[in-house]
Order: sequence, then structure tokens, then C-alpha cells
Amino acid sequence: MATITITAMLIAMSDADLLTLTHWLSPVFPVGGYAYSQALETAIADGDVKDSASLADWLRFTLTDGSGQADAILLTSAMAPDADLAGLNFWAAALAPSAERWQETSEQGAAFTRAVNDLRGESATAAALPIAVGRAARGLDLATHRVAALYLQSMIATLVTGAVRHIPLGQAAGQKIIAALQPTILAVAEDAPGKSPIDIRSATFGADRASMIHETQETRIFRT
Repeated sequence: MATITITAMLIAMSDADLLTLTHWLSPVFPVGGYAYSQALETAIADGDVKDSASLADWLRFTLTDGSGQADAILLTSAMAPDADLAGLNFWAAALAPSAERWQETSEQGAAFTRAVNDLRGESATAAALPIAVGRAARGLDLATHRVAALYLQSMIATLVTGAVRHIPLGQAAGQKIIAALQPTILAVAEDAPGKSPIDIRSATFGADRASMIHETQETRIFRT
């Protein structure tokens, strides 16, 4: 009976932690993710992303060779009990390919930190978004790869939402893209634990270039 009770308690704790994480990564959490596009706005304006197929390709490479895998490694590294959070934040700044990409992750990370501090009565200092999420998730009874997967799912959902409005695409097309990217999200998340920033690679030159061009783009809706 005691074993059953303890098991039930552990399941309940895990479920509560999962709800906490999904709350943090939901659109209602005040990080302002809707205001940033990771340069998708430029890619759409230039015609590089113009339909479902090109959007799916853009997001897939973002996950495997761009900000997705970088953020997953930074996040899982930050979840380690002995993580050098200041050092990881220096890595995040150094790896940002443009001023806008650093603006995006640092501003959202600061907003996330403020919101979590208010909820928990803490005074953590601001950090880049994946590091802030990883630090906050340390106390959750969730596997690091699961935290990374939900973080990546949230990132992709935010980008698809913006793209659906501005390409434009139908809502059904956007949902199909998110669903089709689930295996990629899981693979990137499962590959991240145990790696360090030195393992991060970047081969999304088109996205990096677009983020630089966006800084001086004449007509802009998104901040990045």
C-alpha cells in the first residue's frame, strides 16, 4: 500500500511539473514571443519562404542546424546542478549571429526571468531564454530531453503562427507543419543532453543573413 501511495504521489508531482512547464512555454506567459520572427519576416518578404514546403524546410534546418539545436544544448546544459550559468550566457551571446538574434533571446529571457521570479518570489538574474528556462526547470521532476522538446515545440509553434499570417497560409497548413516536425523536435531534444556549447554547430547561413538584413529592413512588423 505504501509503495502504491508513493508511486501515486510521484506521478502527481510529475504531472504538476509538466503543467508548470507547459504554462511557462505557453503563449500566455509574458515573454512577448509573438513580437519576434527569427528573421522569418525577411525570408517571407524576399520570397525564400513562400509556401508550406519552404516554411517546413526553413524550420527543419533551424531545428537541426541553427537556433534549435543551439538552444537545446544551452537549455540542457543550464539544467545541470553545477552549471556555469554566467559562462553559458557568454556562449549564448557569442553564438548569436546578429544583433537582432541576441536581442531576441536576451529580451525574452529577461521577460521570462521576471515572470518566474514573480511566481516563485525569487531574484534570479536575467539570462538568454534557453538558459533562463533551463535554470528554472532544474527543480522540476522532468527529464532534460523532455524539457528541451517542449521548449522547441513552443518555439516552432510561435514561428508557424507568425508565418501563417504573413505568407499567408491557412491554419490547417500551419498545424500540419507543426505535426510533421515532431520527429525532428524529438531527435534534436534527445541529442542535446550531455553536450556542451562547444558542440554547437551552425549551418543556417540564409537565416543568419536574413537576421542581419532585417535590422535595416524598411517595413517591419516583427522586432527581429
